[in-house]
Amino acid sequence: MPSLSKGANTPVDAAAVRAELSWAAAAGAPDIDASALLLTAAGTVRDDSDFVFYNQPGHPSGAVRHLGKRGTRDALEVQLGRLEGAVDRVVFAASTDDGTFGQVDDLRLRLVDAGSGAEVADFAMSATTETAFVGGELYRRGGGWKFRAVGQGYAAGLAGLAGDFGISVAEEAPAPAPAAPAPPAPPAAPPRPATPPRMTKGEEKLPVDMRKRLSLRKQQVAVSLEKRGAAGIRARVVLVLDASGSMTTLYSRGAVGRVVERMAAVAAQLDDDGEMQAWTFASRPARLPDLTLGELPGWIRLHVRVGAMFKQRRLEPGQLDMKTVGIQNEEQKVIAEVRRYVTAEPTPEPTLVLFFSDGGVYRNSEIEEQLRAAATEPIFWQFVGLGRAGFGVLERFDTLPGRTVDNVGFFAVDDIERVPDAELYDRLLSEFPSWATAARSAGILR
Repeated sequence: MPSLSKGANTPVDAAAVRAELSWAAAAGAPDIDASALLLTAAGTVRDDSDFVFYNQPGHPSGAVRHLGKRGTRDALEVQLGRLEGAVDRVVFAASTDDGTFGQVDDLRLRLVDAGSGAEVADFAMSATTETAFVGGELYRRGGGWKFRAVGQGYAAGLAGLAGDFGISVAEEAPAPAPAAPAPPAPPAAPPRPATPPRMTKGEEKLPVDMRKRLSLRKQQVAVSLEKRGAAGIRARVVLVLDASGSMTTLYSRGAVGRVVERMAAVAAQLDDDGEMQAWTFASRPARLPDLTLGELPGWIRLHVRVGAMFKQRRLEPGQLDMKTVGIQNEEQKVIAEVRRYVTAEPTPEPTLVLFFSDGGVYRNSEIEEQLRAAATEPIFWQFVGLGRAGFGVLERFDTLPGRTVDNVGFFAVDDIERVPDAELYDRLLSEFPSWATAARSAGILR
C-alpha cells in the first residue's frame, strides 16, 4: 500500500484493523500516548466512555481496545462490525505531556488488517509546537468504511483535543488558599474563545438567520485559531471556486453556495473590512466581484454559478457570463492570476487562499511550478478537494522538498455538507498559523 498524503483516503475492507502509532527513539524526545475517540455524525462523543486511552483501555461495546505501548510504538484495535450504528467515525489521536510533537522524528500512523497483518494505509506526519495530534480517522461511507489521513495538531494538549470532541478532561489544580465564602456561581456558559468575535463591517445588514449563523461560525473560527496559538491573527482571504463541468451538480444543488457562506465567516474573523476577493476558473480564470459581507445573500445568488454546461438565464447587471471560463481544469492559470493580484495589491497582512476543486487535476508540472515560485510570497494556499477524483500534485505538495517554507495545505472530503463547522474550520486552519510563523522567520512576512 503506498503512503497516504495529508487529506487522502482509502477504502477499508478488513473486519478488524489495528492503528499503530510509531516514532523514532531519540535523546530528549517526549513520550507519546495513542488514543481513540468514537464520534457521532455530529462530530462529538456520546459520553466519556467513547474516549479510549491508557486509563480507559476498552470501550464498553468491545469494539475498540487500547493494546498498550511497546517502546516507541502504541496501538489500538477496532472491530468494525462491533461498532454501534450511532458511531460515524473513529478518530486516532496522540498526546504528550513532556514536550511537543516537533521534537519527534519519523512520526507515523499505520493501519493494518488485524487478521492478516496486511498494511491498509501508511501516513507519515510532521509537526511543530503541537502537544496533541489527530493522525487519521475511520469513517462510514456507502455501507462500508474508509480511512482518511488527517495530520491535525493541537497546541492545548490532550485536554484541548478531547474538549473539541465533547469530553471534559480533569486537570490537577493546586489546593486553594483559605478564603471567604464565594458568592453563588452564575449559570454555566458554553465554551467560547477568550476574545469574542468582532462585529464585522456589513454584518448588521444580513438577514437575522444568516447573521446568527455567521456569528456562531466566526466564534468557531476563533476557537480553531486559539487552539493553534494564533488568536488575533489577521489575513486577507481570497476565495477560488472550481467551475469546471464536473462541478455542475454541486452548484445546482446549492452546495457551493453554502460553502461560500461558511467561508465568509473565515474572512469576517480574519479581516475586518467585510470583503473577500473571489475567482472562479475552469479552462480560464475569471475574477468575480468582491464579496461584500453585507451583500452576501445577493452575491451568492448572482455569482455562484455553474460552468459552460449550464444553460444560463439572461445575465443581470454585473454578472459574469460563465461560458467564458470553459469546462476543463486549468488550476495553474488562476493560481498565476491570484499571485499577480497579491503582488499588485500588497497588504501588511498575509493572504490566505481558500481554493475549492473537485479534482481532475492534470496540469501537475505547471501547478507545481506556480506554487514553488509562490513559496517566497506572502500567500498560503489551502486547497480543499471535493469528492474522490484525482487531485494530482496537490496531494503531494506537503512532501515536496526545495521550498523556502511549506506554503500549501491540502485535504479532501467526500461530502463537505456532512462535515461539521468545527471540523471544517479546524482542517482549513490547521497549517496557516504555522506557515505564518515560518514565513515571518524567513523574512517573507514582516
